[in-house]
Amino acid sequence: MLVGLNILVSTLVFGAASWYVYDHRTSIFGNFANQYITDSSAAGKNNSSKSVDLNKVLGNKIMGGDLSVEGVVAKVNPAVVSIVASKDVPVIEQYFDNSSPFGDFFGMQIPQYRQNGTQKQEIGSGSGFFVSSDGLVVTNKHVVSDTQAEYTVITSDNKKYTATVLARDPFLDVAIVKIDKKDTPYLELGNSDQLKLGQSVIAIGNALGQFRNSISVGVVSGLSRSIVAGDGGSSENLDQVIQTDAAINPGNSGGPLLDLQGKVIGVNVAVAQGSENVGFALPISIVKGVVDSVKQYGSIFRPYLGIRYVQIDQALKDKNNLSVDYGVLIARGINPGELAVIPGSPADKAGLVENDIILSIDGQKLTSDGSQTLAYIIRQKKIGDSVTLRVLSKGQEKEVKLKLEKSPN
Repeated sequence: MLVGLNILVSTLVFGAASWYVYDHRTSIFGNFANQYITDSSAAGKNNSSKSVDLNKVLGNKIMGGDLSVEGVVAKVNPAVVSIVASKDVPVIEQYFDNSSPFGDFFGMQIPQYRQNGTQKQEIGSGSGFFVSSDGLVVTNKHVVSDTQAEYTVITSDNKKYTATVLARDPFLDVAIVKIDKKDTPYLELGNSDQLKLGQSVIAIGNALGQFRNSISVGVVSGLSRSIVAGDGGSSENLDQVIQTDAAINPGNSGGPLLDLQGKVIGVNVAVAQGSENVGFALPISIVKGVVDSVKQYGSIFRPYLGIRYVQIDQALKDKNNLSVDYGVLIARGINPGELAVIPGSPADKAGLVENDIILSIDGQKLTSDGSQTLAYIIRQKKIGDSVTLRVLSKGQEKEVKLKLEKSPN
């Protein structure tokens, strides 16, 4: 299915379905390096001031300023891994039933089929990258979605480690897995909020599930995209994703999208089906909270306000004669017991009540735009952060300060 790029919401396929193999994959990737890897000598001597000592490290963390593509790859490659999913699948054998009367009557034997045990088989693969020295790996949730499968992490030196899935994010296509290994090289997480159109980026991943740690180079083609991504069996909405023309192939899902300092600015997640060089990555700014939560709590917990709400737009304003066309209206759910304000929540403690309108959080006006929604802003906060709300209550504006708490399970 071709994807129209002139619409905001595109239908995509997850890159992790690496068992989907292109017929001409060998010829495509035979010239992979020649097509994508920039020769540092082409940059000329005038750019030499931008390079840094490639041996500059702090512990195991990749460090440094702007590098050549080769410089970035040399430093980050040891921290990028492949993830392989394996599962016991039935072994089906063919046999002939000699006792069947139909064989003698028709003069032929009809083959029958039956299961003869099971065998371990690779069912899929994707990519990931270390984010700590004790073996924590970030990947996509759809790479490790099968709870019955076993997962193996393969490092750049082709060593294999049994992986444990620590957490699958219920809202984002992100998961954290861990291997039992110390002193793993790991990547530094950058700042995706400061990305600019046309900025150079590098994608690394397990292309097609066969070409581990493949490199592609491109630019940031778009920001704050909203897409619908799916693998044929499921789909989900992804907001605020980064669009890039760096090649993101099946199997690249979960791998890092990097800037020229070697910092992760995105997690590769999807590619537009039927397109050329239209890939997408989750911004690292919304992934950092997941990593921090797993490091601190061993699972994914998010900060929360403790309210139910509806987004205000022009239509809602007109229908209900509201005084504003932005913000969120605190309102109860449609089912009995779905209170507008959760008892004991930060919002409850701060005195927020049903029909209050939250206009802004820390000066950020709440709109229906992806980067200005309440959910997106709170998602970037940390548990324990103090925030200031601008609230319209009974026709009067006021400031409300509260501290975000850990969301209940």
